[in-house]
Amino acid sequence: MTQKDLLAVAEEFGSPVYVYDAEKIISQYKRLTSAFKVNELRIHYAVKALSNISILKLMNSLGCGLDTVSVQEVRLGLEAGVDPSKIIYTPNGVSLEEIEEVAKLGAQINIDNLSILEQFGSRHPETPVCIRINPHVMAGGNSKISVGHIDSKFGISIHQMPHLLRIVENTGMHINGIHMHTGSDILDIGVFLHASEILFEAAKNFKELEFLDFGSGFKVPYREGDIETDIEDLGAQLTKKFDKFCKEYGRELALTFEPGKYLVSEAGKFLAKVNVIKQTTSTVFAGIDTGFNHLIRPMFYGSHHDIKNISNPSAKARFYSVVGYICETDTFASNRRISEIREGDILSFSNAGAYCFSMASNFNSRYRPAEVLWYKGKAHLIRERESFEDLTRHQVVMDFKSTEKDLVIKE
Repeated sequence: MTQKDLLAVAEEFGSPVYVYDAEKIISQYKRLTSAFKVNELRIHYAVKALSNISILKLMNSLGCGLDTVSVQEVRLGLEAGVDPSKIIYTPNGVSLEEIEEVAKLGAQINIDNLSILEQFGSRHPETPVCIRINPHVMAGGNSKISVGHIDSKFGISIHQMPHLLRIVENTGMHINGIHMHTGSDILDIGVFLHASEILFEAAKNFKELEFLDFGSGFKVPYREGDIETDIEDLGAQLTKKFDKFCKEYGRELALTFEPGKYLVSEAGKFLAKVNVIKQTTSTVFAGIDTGFNHLIRPMFYGSHHDIKNISNPSAKARFYSVVGYICETDTFASNRRISEIREGDILSFSNAGAYCFSMASNFNSRYRPAEVLWYKGKAHLIRERESFEDLTRHQVVMDFKSTEKDLVIKE
């Protein structure tokens, strides 16, 4: 997509608006699948990153499966036409009833705690189950997205393996996969390689495995010249280790990954209009027609999103703090160098494909924006902008009547 294309989208669909480039998603998928030369590679897109049904249908058309964390995400995948056998369900802290509901839908169950494992195995020993282990590896670009360390709520500790094996033996359940996920924004491929050895060792305890799931967490670039996970190097090194393990194990297994951000982050742009330029004694603020109700990552994770003034790209750069319209601290960028901004200009936020719309809310009773997919040179609306009716649709309104005698006035 060119800046001209983005301006046309903002003109046609209004702002703020999310725009996703299908070609970038496709190229990221092809890059990932080309990096691993194994007997069977399974890619399951992490639905929580961006769950629009049209995006799921695009993933399905590429041959990509889905990684889900809720029964609702499983149902979205089925709605998009994804075969349930290509959906893995990895919840955390959900009820046994929800897991059983998903099992009935045919998705691959992945269990990450001993209590639920024992309960599910006792009631459904015939249903194949994957086990999520916690390798006790600290990884990720932020403490809030590191999920494989010893204090994490995710996974079954590798030190609980004897207990885990007793449950499997006592229930007679069938374990067909082993899974781990250490965190997001992992740059050092050594983390993956180290954790893989832990996963291989754990896998030796199970004789009927069909796949090993390495989760994801690949780092994407957030600014020009930024570093990212070297997928090709990881692919070459992990392929060797995986092939060696399969030979020792006695049969070929599928190598599985669950990328979300890697596939859609760079494909997304978020467009917002500048409402006001406000000069204070120390700062120039560019106030835009959105806030952390639509893009919370900078406030939640301290994440960086490049911001470009696509309405005035050739102008001299000045320093601005880009802020939203929410009545709390709502800063997207502080003292950021951007081409001169005028009221009415359109700003484009990069890396807006992952965990942006999916974490949006109606805070301040604002409408959630429209979503547009740029596909084969054309803009396709894939979600309408919300309206006032959407805010009130599920509210049950009570009727209050008061009379003078109901009022008590104290002197």
